[in-house]
Formats: sequence, C-alpha cells, structure tokens
Amino acid sequence: MLLESYGVRWEYEPTTFVLDTDDDGRPLSAFTPDFYLPDFDTYIEVTTMRQSLITAKHRKIRRLGEVHPDVRVKLLYRRDIQQLDAKYRLADAA
Repeated sequence: MLLESYGVRWEYEPTTFVLDTDDDGRPLSAFTPDFYLPDFDTYIEVTTMRQSLITAKHRKIRRLGEVHPDVRVKLLYRRDIQQLDAKYRLADAA
C-alpha cells in the first residue's frame, strides 16, 4: 500500500462517530471514516460514488464538524485516487 511504502501508519475504520441521537440517547446516524492516520491526527474518507451519494456524504462530514469540531477529515474523490494512481502507479504495485 502507498502509505506503508512511505512509512505512514494507518488504521482501517477505527472509529465510528455518532452524529445524532434520539431522546433516549440511542444513535440515529453515525459516520465511520475509512482510514485514520495517527501521526497526522487525520481521518481519510475515500469516495468514488455517484454525485447524489457524494452529496449525502458531504452532509455527514459537515454534521461531523458540528458535533465533533476537533476531528479532522479529508475527503478524497475519484479524481484524487486517479491522480495518485497515475503518479505512483498504484495498479502496478498490487
């Protein structure tokens, strides 16, 4: 994996953040970012979905910022993954 080859530590979906709860405190919605980079204290969310689904993901990330303002999330789009693939030839490394 690209991160490992550069010595970047990462964790896969280590944390689920509750975004909304009902009156009894039960979670109604939550968000689990794809990766956590502990050395950068940053979560990475990767999306290659249709635009309509990306809009919903943006909404969740905005809500995460409201409920957990100390959590940093970077959203990577399909074009970002394609650029990384072209630059680092990720497909050849697999």
